[in-house]
Amino acid sequence: MNYVFFDLESQNLFDEVGGRDNIDKLKVACAVTYSTAKNDFTVYWEKDVPALVDELKSATKVIGFNLHGFDYKVLQPYASQTRFASILTLDLLLDLQKNLGFRLSLDTIASATLGATKTADGIQSVQWFRSGELDKVAEYCKADVDITRRVFEFGRDNGFIYYKSKLGSKLKASVKWK
Repeated sequence: MNYVFFDLESQNLFDEVGGRDNIDKLKVACAVTYSTAKNDFTVYWEKDVPALVDELKSATKVIGFNLHGFDYKVLQPYASQTRFASILTLDLLLDLQKNLGFRLSLDTIASATLGATKTADGIQSVQWFRSGELDKVAEYCKADVDITRRVFEFGRDNGFIYYKSKLGSKLKASVKWK
C-alpha cells in the first residue's frame, strides 16, 4: 500500500489567466507529495512534473484537497496523455461536499479537527515564487500536504472530522476514509 498525499502551488493567479475557467493556464510552481511507502516528502518543481505524474500514477491511492477541481487541472497540460480521472483518488473536499452538501476550506477543517491552521495562502505562495523565495513556496506546500495527511488520518481513525460553521460553532462530519 502506498498512499500519496499531494498538493500543488501555481505560478499564476486566477485573475491573470482569465478566471477559474482557465485553471489549466495557471502553470505549476511547486508540488509536494508525501508517500506512505517512503514515509517522506518529495518536492517537485515545474521541470520535475513528469516524475510527479509517475509517482501519482503508481500510487495505491492519491489523497488531497480539491485535487479534481484544481491540482489535476493545473497538471493536465503537462501530461496530455494522462487521464487523471482514472487515478484512484480520495479528494477530501469532494467527499465532504457530497456528505454535507456544501464546500469547506482545508483551514476550517484543520483548525477544528487538529487545532492547526494553514501557514499561508495561494496568493502569498505566488508572490514568494515570483520573488525567488522558492524555499518558502516548498515549505508552505509541504505544510498543506502534512495538514491534509493529518486530517485524513484523524478521519480514518475516528470516522469523523470536525469543522467550524460560519458562526464559529464546532460541528462533526462523519467520514468513511480508508
